[in-house]
Amino acid sequence: MEIIKQPQKIEDKSMKIIDEEVGGFDCSPQEAKVIKRVIHATADLEFKELVIISDKAIESALKALKSGANIVTDVNMLKQGISKRKTAELGNEINCFISDDDIAQEAKEVGVTRSMMCMRKAVEDSDNKIFAIGNAPTALFELMKLIEEGKVEPDLIVGTPVGFVGAKESKEELEKLDVPYITVRGRKGGSPVAASIMNALLYQID
Repeated sequence: MEIIKQPQKIEDKSMKIIDEEVGGFDCSPQEAKVIKRVIHATADLEFKELVIISDKAIESALKALKSGANIVTDVNMLKQGISKRKTAELGNEINCFISDDDIAQEAKEVGVTRSMMCMRKAVEDSDNKIFAIGNAPTALFELMKLIEEGKVEPDLIVGTPVGFVGAKESKEELEKLDVPYITVRGRKGGSPVAASIMNALLYQID
């Protein structure tokens, strides 16, 4: 068996296999790139049917990224998974507040999760326009509450919390909002999925 060692050749062959096994995408080329990147990251063809992209979400995301908008993540794992080369080129900061001392203290005092408190902190900075939530349903619920309260108007929400408690429900609520979003229906998701979506968007910018 020939072992392919070059990273780009591995990716190219993976994408070719995905095209062959999926059998085509009923969406725009830009949207297909996002879905294929998720499948590539998970080796799960079911994501073809699970990834949901709202109208003009890609357009809004690319415009925001090109303008240097900040990206907020709910966990450091997701922050580390987003391309530093591309964000450096575009001037996008990636912010994650989950490990901040003030977040832990305030969350304990108020009686909420740290992820929820992170969203409250994030919306205080108007440059934070893209929110990527791959782990915590409570973060997504809190962000949606802040939107409804008029405290933030995101240019994009990547909402892919994973798990058995609140994940599916939080994403169902996201689909009801009139904001640009990319999400994954059901229990599946996670930080690797959110990172793959963000990178698929970043890689579309020359």
